[in-house]
Amino acid sequence: MSYRVMIIDDEKIAADMTRVSLEDEGYEVETFADGASALARLKETPFDVVITDLKMKGLDGFDVLNKIRETGSGAKVIMVTAFANLDIAIEAIKGDAFDFFTKPVKLKELKASVRKAVQGEG
Repeated sequence: MSYRVMIIDDEKIAADMTRVSLEDEGYEVETFADGASALARLKETPFDVVITDLKMKGLDGFDVLNKIRETGSGAKVIMVTAFANLDIAIEAIKGDAFDFFTKPVKLKELKASVRKAVQGEG
């Protein structure tokens, strides 16, 4: 079974590196540069995991997380940010994020988190 992963990051290089790494693991991956287009795609197609940057123009990562929770899609949300502090991490986890990483993300750790998310662990 192939799992579907969505990456939302306005930093194209980071999104592309993550996409290639996850595709190498056998995941079906789509990338988006903003929250609005990603949420539009989520209405059309279910995804198992959504990896979203926190700080983006327009809809930020918390907006994306909240919209996904409202739809009840069941997608696990992993948040990534270069602007981390303890308050943001706590807010993400309280908001039902599956996991939280600071940039630069260690791809090995991110892949392990995605694997746990699709296997229903955590």
